[in-house]
Parts: sequence; C-alpha cells; structure tokens
Amino acid sequence: MIARSFNGATGDHPHQLLRPGGPLYPTDQARSVDVATQGQGTNAASAVCIRIRLRGQTVIWGDLMYPDADDRVIEEVRFDLTQYLAEIERGYSRWGCGA
Repeated sequence: MIARSFNGATGDHPHQLLRPGGPLYPTDQARSVDVATQGQGTNAASAVCIRIRLRGQTVIWGDLMYPDADDRVIEEVRFDLTQYLAEIERGYSRWGCGA
C-alpha cells in the first residue's frame, strides 16, 4: 500500500505501528494515522496517512488513494475485527518485538 501510494515514502517501523494499543489498533473514535514518511530527521513529513475507524465488528481504513492492480483508485478497505487484531498481533510478534 505504501509503495503504491507514494513510492518515495518509508514505512514506519513495525514496533511503532503494531505495538499493543498502538496507532493501528482500532478504537471507537476515528483517527488519522501516519504510516509512512518522506525524508529524514527534522525534514520528515507525512507521506501516507490513513483514517482508521471501528464500525461494529468492522475495521475501516479510509482516506486512501492508491491504485489497485487494474489502476483503479482504492479509497477504503474493510477488515473483520477479529481477523484484523489477530494479524496485528502476529505482525508484532514477528517484526515488532525487541525493536
């Protein structure tokens, strides 16, 4: 998603994004999350920002603007809450711990 949205961007570290209670964990209140930056140090700027919200048992990522395989723009994706949380925990176990 990051490469398709902005190929010059660098994704934030999994420890930052996937930690328990971290920015990708859904809450009742929608919020914007920077998942990638452009540049380094004090010159770094948000390059990819998504809006995460929880609606019932569905996690919604909105405000997306990246092309799918057919070059159609994807603006929103939806995830089952249980599967979403399981994948975040799996990712954190694999890439986030001890970082």
